[in-house]
Amino acid sequence: MGERPVDTQLEEATTKWMQAGLILMVVLVLAFPAYRFLEPSNREEARELLTEELAVSGGELFAGQCAACHGEAGRNGPVGPSLNSKQFLEAAGDEQIISLVSVGIPGTQMGAYSIDFGGPLTLEQITAITTYLRSLEKDAPDDPNWRAVVEPAS
Repeated sequence: MGERPVDTQLEEATTKWMQAGLILMVVLVLAFPAYRFLEPSNREEARELLTEELAVSGGELFAGQCAACHGEAGRNGPVGPSLNSKQFLEAAGDEQIISLVSVGIPGTQMGAYSIDFGGPLTLEQITAITTYLRSLEKDAPDDPNWRAVVEPAS
């Protein structure tokens, strides 16, 4: 059996594809470190933006669902305890706040607010309210008597 003749067109096409593959590989090798360097800050910015949006949404929900009992901005409510206190916000974790809002507190006027327990709010809305309360933490006043209900003035 004799040797096949060299197909120059095929050789040129194969060489072009190999060069293109090599260039693509070099681009990817250079792009991955750049991505690993830039992506954490992009994710942090996105997380901060989401947190800000959740806090705004949660503030609106709080005003409509919670302020009647806990007071405007969670301070000095006529029926419920003050939620804008350093002591409460340091003691309660996000999961605990979500749980309290979701299922309520038996034996108190704090009913369940989760749709799963007969309330009007979704888990996303409750998370937004929690994020809003957490946003108050930076400027929360020192209020060791945060549990005390403020009686309305007669």
